Amino acid sequence: MSVPVHVDGVHKRFDAFPALRGVSLDIAGGELVALLGPSGSGKTTLLRVIAGLETVDSGRVLFGGTDMNSLSLRDRRIGFVFQHYALFKTMNVADNIAFGLRARPRRERPAAAEISRRVNALLELVQLQGLNDRFPAQLSGGQRQRVALARALAIEPRVLLLDEPFGALDAKVRKDLRGWLRDLHRRTGHTTVFVTHDQEEALELADRVAILNQGLIEQVGTPDAVYDQPETAFVCAFLGEANALPVTVAGGRILFANAPVSRAQRPDGAATFFVRPHDLIPAAAGTEAFEGRIIQLRRSGGIRRADVAVEGIDHPVHVDLPADAPHAAGSALRLSVATGHLFPAA
Repeated sequence: MSVPVHVDGVHKRFDAFPALRGVSLDIAGGELVALLGPSGSGKTTLLRVIAGLETVDSGRVLFGGTDMNSLSLRDRRIGFVFQHYALFKTMNVADNIAFGLRARPRRERPAAAEISRRVNALLELVQLQGLNDRFPAQLSGGQRQRVALARALAIEPRVLLLDEPFGALDAKVRKDLRGWLRDLHRRTGHTTVFVTHDQEEALELADRVAILNQGLIEQVGTPDAVYDQPETAFVCAFLGEANALPVTVAGGRILFANAPVSRAQRPDGAATFFVRPHDLIPAAAGTEAFEGRIIQLRRSGGIRRADVAVEGIDHPVHVDLPADAPHAAGSALRLSVATGHLFPAA
């Protein structure tokens, strides 16, 4: 049975380092939430706090209204999947999956036949039927990770937690397992929280994404919301790619390189205008635009990335052009802004 998770004002320090600074987060029952942020942002600490593997200095974590501080680690019924699998090398696949069930006190331990039935059902769920007798060393990285997930599910967890679950795998296997995990979540319905540094992974898998920075949550929202409506300059700069253009707001107009490029109902003064490379487009005649000169062009999949020098700034502006765009290095380019995000100057 999935339960909601409520993180309420959690503070956690490691010596003088504030890992979490008053973090609050509500996760609905059955929701799949990604914790995303740079190294040192607090995402893994928050996951370990939810799991009960770290004590808090203040604040609390509730599962369905029950304060987890009142329960032992075993009674919390957490399924935890580590980045490097943490499988028992001397146990075969079936015994690894059954470990949590066999470790229960005798009065709570299922009968041997029930454990065997559950192990086989989980092997089918994670698409590893017939591999009961293999040992971890005989499996691929993707198979070992699925065994680790089956072991976490065997105890019928109230909450499933995953710490960089695909971090040790190569890019192709990671991508294959993303779709598999999303499908598994739809079938099992567990409340699931996972940590990742991979933005594409977070946006593809999660119902909602919590973006952390320096021990604080900067924004929580759907993948579309955090990408398309960033609430802070950090989120805009961190998520995806964005050009940080130094601009001036004057009379409701945004000026860049002495040219009007957009409009904003903001007080006059200096600001930073974040514009993603695909939102800069060659300007049609008569439209508001700024001018630059192409330094170089690089093919990237279905587009051509242009680095454009603009007078008055010391770094190139990155622009995504169609692969067949009739532009060459050294040529002039007028660009207009389709959309952008304006924040106060740092």
